[in-house]
Amino acid sequence: MLKNHPRGLRVLFFTEMWERFGFYIMMAVFVLYMDKQFGWDDSKKGDYYGIFLGAVYFIPILGGWIGDKIMGRLNTIRLGAVILVLGYSAMGLSSLQSLHFFYLGLFLIAFGTGVFKANISVIVGGLYKDKPEQRDAGFNIFYMGINIGSAASALVATILSNIYGNYNISFWAAALGMLVSLIIFELGNKQLANVDHVKSMANIKDKANGTISHKEELQRIVSLLTLFLIVIFFWIGFYQNGFALTLFAERSTMKSDILRPETYQFFNPFFIVVLTPFLLALFKRLNKKGKEPSTPRKIFLGMFIMSISMFIMVIASSMGGNADQNIMSPMWLISTYLVVTLAEILISPMGLSFVSKVAPDRFQGIMMGGWFGATALGSYGSGLLGKFYSTFAHNEYFMILAGLLFFSAILVLLFLKKLKRFA
Repeated sequence: MLKNHPRGLRVLFFTEMWERFGFYIMMAVFVLYMDKQFGWDDSKKGDYYGIFLGAVYFIPILGGWIGDKIMGRLNTIRLGAVILVLGYSAMGLSSLQSLHFFYLGLFLIAFGTGVFKANISVIVGGLYKDKPEQRDAGFNIFYMGINIGSAASALVATILSNIYGNYNISFWAAALGMLVSLIIFELGNKQLANVDHVKSMANIKDKANGTISHKEELQRIVSLLTLFLIVIFFWIGFYQNGFALTLFAERSTMKSDILRPETYQFFNPFFIVVLTPFLLALFKRLNKKGKEPSTPRKIFLGMFIMSISMFIMVIASSMGGNADQNIMSPMWLISTYLVVTLAEILISPMGLSFVSKVAPDRFQGIMMGGWFGATALGSYGSGLLGKFYSTFAHNEYFMILAGLLFFSAILVLLFLKKLKRFA
């Protein structure tokens, strides 16, 4: 699968895989840690969950600027990796009696992730300056690396919780994973030097599109901002996996030693790893026939499918999940994660690819940060809405999400012509 792609993609694949292992092992236990270790209510957990995720995905705007204008992208990635190792270590030291380590850890993880994420995504796009037709596939492969790390993290979190009976050990495992990510990056970064830019890219010619006018530059930025505003709704729904869906697993779903609440975080990345090769083959076949959907149309389909995933939870809640008793079959959550995964494959890597295609060269890092900024607003919105998980009946809660996502799909359809202009 990596055979016909730039060698640098292998380095980024494994660097991101281990970085995401660290991040998602932390996320698998984050809400459960606040619940069991601190005894905080849903409203307080929702505040911390939303603010933390919002910071994680808002800081990439700053990280993109640092990579574009000050340190260069490779050095900025390196800085983020070191900060992340320190952040996870602080979380490992935290407890109810040492809340300062908890707050310090969250700050360092948010900042480190922020400066890391935007720049590594820009470098992926930079590998395909001479092969723009392979960019979508390249981002899909890169996204598989993300989700291999994510899938492994959920399994490791489950095993560690069963063996040690506490969540701090998972934070230390996250620190170790991030250290491995940094080592891989250092060993392979020579293969990425040709796509790093320490100075402003204002005078560099875009090989795919040629030099563009200020008017077109503005039009491209407006197209991206339009997409950013719409995908906020997707992330509000998506990040229920760490909040409402985790609480549904904890309070409403039958339990076993194999299927703990944190284990369900495994299914989304697992399904991505399984389904992505099939979707890549499908799109490749359609491309040969001249029928492959445009990137914006794939995003529209993803939005619509995401609304269906929340409707599955409406049904599950109405059929017994509202009672907050551990009586519901695990298949309700597993099937929801399957549908969420289909939506995510069509939106998240395609969104990264779209930004890479459309953003003017001198604003690549900042606009990639803007994509993550939209993720930030959606992440914060997921926690903000999550505060009301116990206030509404669960079927009403998930119906609100289904409605928001369906509305966002309609918005993509309405703006499809403008979004397709530069794609």
